[in-house]
Amino acid sequence: MADDAVVEMNETGAVALRIYEVGYHIAPDTKEEDLDKVVTTLREAIKAGGGSFIAEGAPSLTKLAYPIFLREGEKSVEYDRGYFGWIKFEAPIAAAQAIEAFLKQNRSFFRFLVFQTVREDTRAKMKAPQLREVKRTDVIKQAPRRVEEVSAPVSEEDLEKALSDITSE
Repeated sequence: MADDAVVEMNETGAVALRIYEVGYHIAPDTKEEDLDKVVTTLREAIKAGGGSFIAEGAPSLTKLAYPIFLREGEKSVEYDRGYFGWIKFEAPIAAAQAIEAFLKQNRSFFRFLVFQTVREDTRAKMKAPQLREVKRTDVIKQAPRRVEEVSAPVSEEDLEKALSDITSE
């Protein structure tokens, strides 16, 4: 088994470390009090592989873009929500492979992705839209406002006459 492990050495002869990030979905039927325990098992797996943590996003319940169907024993389960979280860490290549194997075996994580990244903060920043300045050369003329005509009160007889004219046509 040790022959299968990929070990990369740096110039000083130490094991080369890479920056990884794991994004995961935890099953929505997991109780909120148990979320910390589930994430702790992942954190322990990273530490056991010689990893050190850089950043972490706590899991929060999110609606998925599409339903995910999984087979659990004899029945099929559909998930349309999940607790999404992520962890950025530094570890050897073999540790990243071990973490991926751990996630495949753990039923609490129904979807995950382990990938190599950079140390810098890569989350998208919210930008306010840039408004461009428009210079006008002509003057905008205001249209005259319509003035409401003040009319005298309408009598019952005039109203009846107008209704009979309309209905007779």
